[in-house]
Amino acid sequence: MTVNEWLFPRGSLARDGWESVVDGSLPGWQHTGLRVAQLDGTIALPAAPVERMVVPLAGSFTVTADAHRWTLAGRASVFDGPTDVLYLGVGTGARIEGEGRVAVAEAAATAVLPAVHLPRRDVPVEIRGAGRSTRQVHNFGTPGALPAEKLIVCEVVTPAENWSSYPPHKHDEATPGESRLEEIYYFEAAVSRGVAAPRSAAPFGLFAAYSSPAGEIDTDAVVTTGDIALVPFGYHGPAAAAPGYDLYYLNVMAGPDPERAWRISDDPAHGWVRDTWLGQRSDPRLPYLPKEHDA
Repeated sequence: MTVNEWLFPRGSLARDGWESVVDGSLPGWQHTGLRVAQLDGTIALPAAPVERMVVPLAGSFTVTADAHRWTLAGRASVFDGPTDVLYLGVGTGARIEGEGRVAVAEAAATAVLPAVHLPRRDVPVEIRGAGRSTRQVHNFGTPGALPAEKLIVCEVVTPAENWSSYPPHKHDEATPGESRLEEIYYFEAAVSRGVAAPRSAAPFGLFAAYSSPAGEIDTDAVVTTGDIALVPFGYHGPAAAAPGYDLYYLNVMAGPDPERAWRISDDPAHGWVRDTWLGQRSDPRLPYLPKEHDA
C-alpha cells in the first residue's frame, strides 16, 4: 500500500470544467461522488443515476432544474457559518450559476425523491467534543435533517490547534453497531479567524487514515484548500488544525447497506479519550457564525 494513495491534491482530478471530480471512474470507488468548481458564470450538472446536494463554499448561486429555479444564499467562506443547500433527486440534470466556489456531493441511488431547499437558518449546527477536541458540525445532509436514499453529507469546522475526526474511527463492516460507508473529505484551510498574519502565510492541516481488517490504507498528509482524501475503508482521523490556521472539511458518505445510517467504531486503542471530555468546556471560539453576527 503506497502512502497517500487515496489523497488527491487540488486540481489533480480536474475534468469538464470542474476543479475536481470524484466518481466511479476512480479504481476501487463505488458509492459516493464529489464535484468542486471555482465558478464565474455557469456550469452544467448532467443527469445521472445519483442523488446530489449542492453546497456553496464561497459565494451565492442559483440552480435551475426541471423548470424550477432556486437561489442559494451562500457565505463569504466556509468559515462564515452555515449556507443554504439544495438536494436534487436521482436523474436530475441542472445548471449552476454564480461566482465563487461550489461543491456538489453525490451518491449512487435509485429512489427518485423530490428536491429540497434547506435555508441556512434551518441548518442544524452542532458543537461536538470538548476542550481541544471541540469542532463545529453543520448537519444539513444527515439522516435526521434531510430525506435521501443513500447520501449523507455534513461539514466540519475545526479552529486552530484543535483536533477533529477524533478518536480515529471506522465504518467498513455491517454489524449492529457499524455501517459500511465510503467517505470523502474535501478540505479548506485559512488563517485563524480574527488573527493577523503576513501575506506569506500558508494555511494547512493534517489528516491520517490507516488500515483495518477491511482493507489496507496509509494516508499521512498535510492538507490545504482543495485537497481531497478518500476513505474506502479503515480507521480515519485525526484531522488536525495547525496553530494559526483553521481547518474545514466537507464529508460525503454512502454505502451498500440498505439502511441510510452513520454508525461508527472507535479504534479500541483510542476510544477512551472520549471519556476525558467529561467536565471539559467547549472551545469558546465556537460557534463560527456570519461575521456580522459576531460580538
